This record gives sequence, C-alpha cells and structure tokens, in this order.
Amino acid sequence: MGRVVIHLHGSSKNTAFRSAITDYSNRLTSFGVSLVEHSDKTSAKEYLKQVSRHAGDNQLTLLMESGEEMDSTAFSEFYSTWRMSRSDTHLVVGPSDGFGEEGMAYPGLSLSKMTMQHELAAVVLLEQLYRAASMQEGRPYHRG
Repeated sequence: MGRVVIHLHGSSKNTAFRSAITDYSNRLTSFGVSLVEHSDKTSAKEYLKQVSRHAGDNQLTLLMESGEEMDSTAFSEFYSTWRMSRSDTHLVVGPSDGFGEEGMAYPGLSLSKMTMQHELAAVVLLEQLYRAASMQEGRPYHRG
C-alpha cells in the first residue's frame, strides 16, 4: 500500500498555521500520510533536488497555481489511487517564491486559482487529505 508524503519548505513561523499543520499531520498518521519539513534556507532548485532524492523513483507532484484543479470528491479519488499504489506519492509545497523553471518538469496540483501563502497551502492540502481519507473510510467528516 502506497504512502503519501508531504514535503514543506521550512516550518511555519505563524503559530496558527503551525498549530493546524501539526493537528492535521497527527490526524493523518494513521492514514499513511507523513510530513517532511526541509530547511527554508535552501533555494527552490536545491529543495527540489532534496525532495527528488527523498522520493527516489516514486511519484512527485508539486503544488502550483498552474497545476490540475479538482474538487474534494475528485481529490479523494486521487488519494485512494495513491494509497492503492505500490509506490509512494510525494506532494511538494513550494518555497514562498515558487519553484521556478525547474518545477515545470513535474506534474502539478493546484488548490485554487487564487494565489496563497505556502504555509496556508500546506494547511489546505493537509485538510483536504484528511477529508479525502475520511471520505474513503466512510467517516462523517465530509458532508459535501
């Protein structure tokens, strides 16, 4: 069964975001989702190299404005596919200035047409993963 690994560029400086990231990360542990925080001192290029080394041959998807958009139900189906896979899926929340040209080589996922802080994107991604996991388990969290 595949795991889902979330990569963050640095840890949140905002206590509210930090609290939400920690809360959802803890909730998601039992669903095979883990969180890896990388140093925010690295450039986007070096960050992608680190994540690529960590991911190995597994799927790597970057969160970016130009990525594929979907609703919560479709995202839940993606989550189910990732979990049923033999390999892990790595979802990468970028640095505050984005991934640059290096990011264009990877598939992308967009959480919204709106631009948002990368820390907020991490919270939204983790919440949507928790929602997707709850939907797959038949739990009442999602009432869409």
